[in-house]
Amino acid sequence: MTNWIRLPNSEGDCVGASATGGERPTYQRHVGRAGFQGPSAQIFHRHPPVGWAVFEGPLRPRAFDLAKLAPGPACPLQARRFLFSNTMEVRYWKTDAKMHALARNADGDTLLFVHHGEGSLFCDYGHLPYRDGDYILLPRGTAWRVEPSAPCEFLLIEATADAFGLPDPKTVAGGATIDPMLFTLPRIDDAFRAQQDEAFWEIHIKRKGQVSTLTYPYNPLDATGWEGDLCVAKVNWRDLSQQRNAGQKVPPAAYCTFVAKTFSVSTFIPKVGEGVSGILRVPFYHSNEDVDEFVFYHRGEFFSRGEIRAGMATFHPSGFPHGPHPKSYQEKMIKAPVETDEIAVMIDSRDVLSVDESIPDGAEWKAYVKTWEKAQETL
Repeated sequence: MTNWIRLPNSEGDCVGASATGGERPTYQRHVGRAGFQGPSAQIFHRHPPVGWAVFEGPLRPRAFDLAKLAPGPACPLQARRFLFSNTMEVRYWKTDAKMHALARNADGDTLLFVHHGEGSLFCDYGHLPYRDGDYILLPRGTAWRVEPSAPCEFLLIEATADAFGLPDPKTVAGGATIDPMLFTLPRIDDAFRAQQDEAFWEIHIKRKGQVSTLTYPYNPLDATGWEGDLCVAKVNWRDLSQQRNAGQKVPPAAYCTFVAKTFSVSTFIPKVGEGVSGILRVPFYHSNEDVDEFVFYHRGEFFSRGEIRAGMATFHPSGFPHGPHPKSYQEKMIKAPVETDEIAVMIDSRDVLSVDESIPDGAEWKAYVKTWEKAQETL
């Protein structure tokens, strides 16, 4: 662990003009290390930190419309990969068909986020109904399949050679983490027993990025019972929302939900904002210098991104300031009601993330970087 050189200091005018009613606004930027868990500083700028005129080179903000990806394939282990590092990968899977084979990821834990649809998940541990907004944690090596009752879209996040856990309350602002009692577990119920048969079944197994097939002369999901403290678990963003009491202080960026060794998964959920309408309530401009940031937009109105719709995703690597899109700053960040209704999934990765350039051209909004150019923002 880094023994940070911390030198507390204050220099110049450190009160934002937007908060005091001054004629010339200032723009507050939070600069932090170690995913906002290390030393930090607040810098007050005369101009918007994202108000660049031209952005050139391979480093740039990128946006994707994942809803434009084609449905399939039949096996979720081979779903379209669009973001990865040495310690994680993110895929997007669209399906409306019952799986006739099982999937097993031997490369790491898998976190399913249900963007659209509902249905049943069957796994080694039993039957688990799912709906939109669910996170389903599949421990490494779990055999599973889904039976959608409506067209479904899933975000799949793999912790490669790793496992997902809960954040340490000591490292989360406000100490707000998930209550383990919110998780729902699979059941050995009538639906689970009804799908057991003596037909031939395949298990598709991903190991070292390659898929192999194991065939049984019966359905391997044939458990009659289980006991222990390892299993599939489900939690919905609505559960997180219900857990929070009115007025409870939480991190302004997101609600930290799951963590792995090199990245975290956080959830934006509807909340009452801080302060009153007409005042920038938190320093939305930020430079999180040690992490790359990915956000998948699930539903609602996305207060910091103009022209971003549900089913889209943005990727903002480290190296340049992050913050609200110019179109959103006036309409939503300053003049908006203090309530927000956006739901999104955010990944902060300490390992460098790469975009899988095999993603179809039509699924990337290539002009996204230009939407900031020559931006004129006023309070």
